Order: sequence, then structure tokens, then C-alpha cells
Amino acid sequence: MRLTRHGGQAARLDGGPDPLPARALRHELLLVLGVSLGASAIRALVSFTGVLTRPGGLSDHAANLNSSRAPDRPWLDLAWQLVGIGTALVPVALVAHLLLREYGYRGGGMRLIGFDTTRTRFDLAWGAVVAAGIGGSGLALYLGAHAAGANLTVVPESLPDVWWKYPVLIASAVQNSVLEEVIVVGFLLRRLDQLGWSPLGALTASALLRGTYHLYQGIGGFFGNVAMGVIFVWLYRRWGRVMPLVVAHALIDIVAFVGYGLLAGRVGWLPTA
Repeated sequence: MRLTRHGGQAARLDGGPDPLPARALRHELLLVLGVSLGASAIRALVSFTGVLTRPGGLSDHAANLNSSRAPDRPWLDLAWQLVGIGTALVPVALVAHLLLREYGYRGGGMRLIGFDTTRTRFDLAWGAVVAAGIGGSGLALYLGAHAAGANLTVVPESLPDVWWKYPVLIASAVQNSVLEEVIVVGFLLRRLDQLGWSPLGALTASALLRGTYHLYQGIGGFFGNVAMGVIFVWLYRRWGRVMPLVVAHALIDIVAFVGYGLLAGRVGWLPTA
């Protein structure tokens, strides 16, 4: 097949992308994971080991998700929160660059994994349906695991009661959903497919990675997120789009973060630190 040069990259005359070497694909995948969720998985494993080796059971310890960086200085605290949210999304920008480069900057990009606005109604509707199903079962699993001593007490937020509290919690939820679904579903599966992994192997890798970087929450957090990972990979294979999963994940986290802020200490069934 004849090749031409476009922007310094080989490209086929039929308009399709020239496949990247397997070595380059592996390096890209490892680097993206190394600056994002792969590193988070390692930190979560170390954190979980530390909790296991401390006195007391898992439920005697807390996992704080959105905490204050400067409790007595609300504007500085807000700046820290926004910096944290913004920098956490840099790996997503890296993924967008790598996917765009596959086509020599002539197309492709995030639409290759269905992260776009071409099917907004579909994404919102199915995202809400998935969130309702997984959110309810996830809460039940967490409460059961916590009661059994298999999970830490998850504290979704401990921000001061200031005007920006809930907007920041919503922004944090959206950031989590974009980062996780773009990388652990869209990008990871695309690269593993290109490297010749079987669908079952790619599903297992994605689900285990999701469970591992949630291991800081405890055993219940690990298995619950592995199950969520299996469902999300299956849905992604079915739809070919990551956006409904981003919507679902964002809704689940928004309800968890905002709901905890409104209900903590006011209802008896919700564990608090």
C-alpha cells in the first residue's frame, strides 16, 4: 500500500491512519496511566496496606474525598480546590492529543471514543438510567460492607460551609467522571484492542484497574468498583461511546457528594467519621 507524508507522519493514500507501532502504543498507555489512574492505583494500594497494619478495623478509619486545604482562608481554599480539579484533567488533554495524532491531526481525536456532543439526548438519557441503577446498588453495597467491617468510612466531603462548597463538589464530580471514563474505559480499551488483547482480557484489565484505585476505600470499594467497571466496559462495547458513562458517573458522584453534605449528621443510617 502506498504511503504519503502528512505533517511528518506516514499516512495511507486511502485516507486511513497509518497504524502506530505496538511499542509506541504501549509507551503511550503506560505514560498516561503513570500520570493518572495507574499512579492512583499504586497510592491506593499503599494506603490500604497502611490501614490494614494499623490498630482497629477498616470501619474505624475514614477515607476523605473532598477535604479543605485551608479551612480558615476560604478564598485560598477555593483556589486550591480549583487548581486540584484543573490539574487532574491534564491527563485527559494528553489523551485527546494522542488520539488526534493517530490521524496526523486530520481528524479523530476524542470522537474516536465517543467523547463528544453528537448524541446529547442519548447520552443524557442513558447516563441517567445507568446512574439510577448503579447508584442505588452501590450505596447498598457500601452500607453493607461498612456494617461488616470490610470498608472504611467514606467521607465524600468535609469542606467548610461557604458559598462555593456545592459548586466545587459538582465540579469535582464532573472531573472524576471525565478523568476515569476517558482513561480507564475509552483510551485503555482502544490501546489494548490495538495491541491485540482479547475483549475479555481488556475488560478484566479495565475493571481491576478501576477497583484498585478505589482500594483506599476498603474491600467493599474494590469489589463494588470492579463490578461497576465490568458493566461500564460492556456498555461501552455496546454503544461505542464513553459519554453516557461520563454522565452516569458524574450523576452518581454529584448525588454522593452533595447528598452527604446535606444529610451527614442528620440521618442515622449514613456513616460519618
